[in-house]
Amino acid sequence: MQSLQQKASEWSGVAAADAFAIDDANLFQKSGLQTFINLSTNFYNRVYDDDEEWFRSIFANSKKEDAIQNQYEFFVQRMGGPPLYSQRRGHPALIARHRPFPVTRQAAERWLHHMQQALDSTPDIDAGSKTKMMNFFRHTAFFLVAGNELKIPNQQLPCKHATGKQLP
Repeated sequence: MQSLQQKASEWSGVAAADAFAIDDANLFQKSGLQTFINLSTNFYNRVYDDDEEWFRSIFANSKKEDAIQNQYEFFVQRMGGPPLYSQRRGHPALIARHRPFPVTRQAAERWLHHMQQALDSTPDIDAGSKTKMMNFFRHTAFFLVAGNELKIPNQQLPCKHATGKQLP
């Protein structure tokens, strides 16, 4: 059976090495907190104004301000900054946290569309960092799709980092 990471690579078209190239560069140190706040704000402004009602409805029960904070804190933590997300919310547990939402391939592609636009309109992120981030986002989006397709209720799925180490 394929692992979720293998499925994510296959479905996203992004090899794990490219997806986790963010681990080789401290993008937080390079870009800073405000850049991640700006990126997440730009992204969620697009999401909440999306033309497609089916997509907007995924976020209907979330407050935009909370979504922005959760996202930028996760990005800061994942891109080499302080563990803001974990300090406030605990382990990211992406699959478990996204289980209530319909994380389909169509939804992932729509999410990625908005993220690409948000990245393109965030001038404080250089082109190389944008590429690394988009590879990570694309792979992670399809990792969540793979996790969503499993739909194993009341079970914790093992979570491994790209290094193969089990995460807490």
